[in-house]
Amino acid sequence: MLSEGQEQQRCPAVAFDAAEGAWTRCRSGAPGPLPVAAAGGRVLYRAADTGELTVANPLTGASRVLPAPPASPGVLHAIAMYGSPYRVVLILGELPDLSMTVFDSSKNSWEDAVALSRKPEASSPERDTESVIGGGGGDEMVYFLSKSGDVMATNMQRSASRPYSSVVTCVDGGEVVAFFLSHSGAPVACDLSRRVFCELPRILPVYFEYSIDVVACDGRAYVVVLSELLDTASIRVWEFSGGAWRQVAVMPPSMSHAFYGMKADVNCVGHGDRLLVCVSSGEANGCFMCDLPTNQWEELPPYSGGDGEAMDFVAAFSFEPRMEVAL
Repeated sequence: MLSEGQEQQRCPAVAFDAAEGAWTRCRSGAPGPLPVAAAGGRVLYRAADTGELTVANPLTGASRVLPAPPASPGVLHAIAMYGSPYRVVLILGELPDLSMTVFDSSKNSWEDAVALSRKPEASSPERDTESVIGGGGGDEMVYFLSKSGDVMATNMQRSASRPYSSVVTCVDGGEVVAFFLSHSGAPVACDLSRRVFCELPRILPVYFEYSIDVVACDGRAYVVVLSELLDTASIRVWEFSGGAWRQVAVMPPSMSHAFYGMKADVNCVGHGDRLLVCVSSGEANGCFMCDLPTNQWEELPPYSGGDGEAMDFVAAFSFEPRMEVAL
């Protein structure tokens, strides 16, 4: 489990060893750019000013700058990374007009951008329900009043370190699916093999205040939601199965209540059947590990820097330490 500190130069990447129950520092290989994806012992970084992509091995510190992707008129929406030889996928445009371009490390080149089609199943009763509560097919922005009377917009502002976050699941038979969040916070599933996408129904109505993230564990995709109800906060894990969302885990109220009223952000990553949830706000922070099959939760010890003060975590990725991976 890899996490990045708020200031890359001063707060290097650290990894949590679940077997040892301790944090250890890593060589990021790219101290300036922000991490945007990870796969197979590699971490992908992107320079915010130039868009340059760099692949690095946090274990050895080796890195490689990728060729520039082909020019595209669409804005960058999400970045995915998977496989070995690895592939980097850029998902471009705005819903429902999306396209993708792929970098193949075995060819050291990018493919031309291709349009993504909306999956026919997206026009289902679940999608109709989503349209009723807002944020439908065009990912329109909806305004509403918060509990404190502030005007809120459904155009979700992602963490500055994770604006293009996605997770990838690989199914037997070669099906590769990337999951990411639309600008309004709706989960989107994109079949990279068939080049089609589907907007999944919302877990909560569009006018609710909540924090959400997508995560992959043991080949399955989940959504983690931090919400407030009846004067307390809850963190729940959901899976989309059989055309509906099903709750698979929930943090004990004694742990999640501390984040009530904090306007906290959840940042999650999975490895095997374990889920790491980093919760951060201006007033309270914490990292938690959940064993999904048993719904057992534990709070991880804070990571302290050289001055002994606990550091905040803003981006988490899962990777398998490998000395031999090629970049």
